[in-house]
Amino acid sequence: MIMQVLDSQPVLSISPASDPDPIVGNRVELQLLTTLKCNLKCTYCSLGVGSVLGSQTEVAYDLDQLARFIDTHLKGKEIYVTFYGGEPTLNRRMMEEVIERFPEFRYQLQTNGTLLDGLPAWVLGKLSNILVSIDGGEAITDGYRGRGIWRQVIENLHKVHDKVGGTITAPVTWGNPDTTFEELDELATAFDAIDYVYWQFVADEMYFGDSLAKRQAVLVQLIDKFFARTDVLYPFIPIMGIVRNKVLPTRGVELYAGLTQCRVSTHLLNVMPNGEIYPCPDMMYAKNMKMGEIQGNWLKKSPLQPTPEMPCERCEAFPWCRRNCMKNLYLGYVKNDERYRKNVVEPICALIRFMGREIDKHDPHAWFGRLTVPVRKRLVDNEVYEYVEIMP
Repeated sequence: MIMQVLDSQPVLSISPASDPDPIVGNRVELQLLTTLKCNLKCTYCSLGVGSVLGSQTEVAYDLDQLARFIDTHLKGKEIYVTFYGGEPTLNRRMMEEVIERFPEFRYQLQTNGTLLDGLPAWVLGKLSNILVSIDGGEAITDGYRGRGIWRQVIENLHKVHDKVGGTITAPVTWGNPDTTFEELDELATAFDAIDYVYWQFVADEMYFGDSLAKRQAVLVQLIDKFFARTDVLYPFIPIMGIVRNKVLPTRGVELYAGLTQCRVSTHLLNVMPNGEIYPCPDMMYAKNMKMGEIQGNWLKKSPLQPTPEMPCERCEAFPWCRRNCMKNLYLGYVKNDERYRKNVVEPICALIRFMGREIDKHDPHAWFGRLTVPVRKRLVDNEVYEYVEIMP
């Protein structure tokens, strides 16, 4: 049993009424935070906001309560579980018990990769995807995460790759504007243990001066290389996702009902160790975002929904971007945080529009028509799209 006692006693309250069907569509991503402890201190960690990181070290619900919640609110849905943290492998016992209790679910792990080599082979074999956080090359990664971390993670990936049931994806938080094309290209092509690279533009004030121009120069090189061949796929998820949405626009809406590509408006449930449920893992400090609870067995629709204040429908990127990051839009336009909007949201949106224009220069429809069948299938039907935000 994973039931353990938290440092502070829970406050009894009456559970709110549940919505009749708060999940959009037939799939649910149940992101279980096994702990909010972490063995690293990454300088940009979003869980540091609101002192979330380290605030909950033990799980306060048991598997029977989790099963009852699933049977009540998620019955008939296709469920995939992402183990998240903190560093989720610090609570390996919970991971193992959940996999054993719900063998029909799909499983993903989001990890910093430092403890991967300690996972048993049977657990690795049950994982459809592992997201292993890397920040670029060795110098940049170690600068954010600590000396020697990059080499440790790369070595661990090689140790476990052949034991993993699915794929390994390297999510890069693109914070440093000096990250080079060569660093990102190395992750995508030089390491057999990495199947895909996925980057997010960091949601922090790192877009001053010439930082946008530096990123644009790298994007041009990445996009040029993506379109250089039709017999193999250059495995960068954000470029893959944008191209897919441009060539086959229905793919951008069919799983998400035309809502945000980041899933927080539709079917992503982040379950904190104390049992509270939030739509966005970066906003678990905001109590007005709470949308459910395991112990109280209630769930309501995500509060992160499109609003008239958000300018997305007037943007050239909307047909294939579909609003990208709802947290950014909420903070920038609903909460009207002018500084965050100008220094974070607008620069990221500008970079996404830039990517769209650069992709169009390569005539993606004609390129798609020249693809071999296996490459076309990998671009269109890639299961990894369900585990990551396909927009950066």
